[in-house]
Amino acid sequence: MTQGAVLQLAQGGLWVMLLLALPILGVGLAVGLVVSLVQATTQINEQTLSFLPKLLAMLAAVVVLGPWMLTVLVDFARHLLLTLPRWS
Repeated sequence: MTQGAVLQLAQGGLWVMLLLALPILGVGLAVGLVVSLVQATTQINEQTLSFLPKLLAMLAAVVVLGPWMLTVLVDFARHLLLTLPRWS
């Protein structure tokens, strides 16, 4: 296995990780921003008030995006397993 193959494999893994994590983190960021704006306007500074909506929104995003995320992960694993004989 050459250095180029290892780097290409690592790059592909990092790309899949970023592709899977970005939508969930984006939803958490957006909900956190909205909750922070509501807290700033109402002057309610409760820590648990910001945690629960983010948690529920991220869980809903995982439920909605789960099939797509699984497809991306399975495609990457299939690609790895099919190219395994070329590595030796």
